Amino acid sequence: MRKIIASTFVSLDGVMQAPGGPEEDPVGGFEFGGWTFHYWDEMMGAAMDETFSKPFALLLGRRTYDIFAAYWPYQKNGLIADSFNAATKYVATHRPDSLSWRNSQSLGNDVVATLRRLKQEAGPDLLIQGSSELIQTLLANGLIDEITLLIFPLVLGKGKRLFGNDAMPAAFKLTKSLASSTGVIMASYERGGEIRTGSFATEEPSEAEMERRRNWK
Repeated sequence: MRKIIASTFVSLDGVMQAPGGPEEDPVGGFEFGGWTFHYWDEMMGAAMDETFSKPFALLLGRRTYDIFAAYWPYQKNGLIADSFNAATKYVATHRPDSLSWRNSQSLGNDVVATLRRLKQEAGPDLLIQGSSELIQTLLANGLIDEITLLIFPLVLGKGKRLFGNDAMPAAFKLTKSLASSTGVIMASYERGGEIRTGSFATEEPSEAEMERRRNWK
């Protein structure tokens, strides 16, 4: 069974829009494109190389696909370029005939059904890069098995966010964490079962507490 793995750059306030440069995704008047640039160090580079050293297929939304297709085919050297260019690209798109990057194919009209089928097939894991809208669909349907976050020490205020209100509730467990010399936290999570709840309330709540609860209803 194949896994769907999301690997995402994210700010402290959850924004994932345009980490690579000002022209990458200015939708909505986003002003901080390229916000990851000054935080890179050797440890982060090694972590990224580790991610891309294993066999994978890419899972992309159409905007991210177009960004990648205009860049990676023209980069001839390096692990990431070689891996991305060789990998199968599964794309959520309404324009399948315009997928020109080699080894690209559409996910079809029913993205969720196609991905459920792909997960059952033999093959490399499906790695999501960027693709904020597609991630929302996958989170809403409980399709993401692992999440690797590179959490950058800045607040962007507005922009496309990793987690929206429609994500299916789920528990995850931390499997690995590192901190770069520039303060970026690299944390990997895998599914950890259902959410468990509890309470720190006293066995006999005070009258003030009971009144507070009545006022919230």
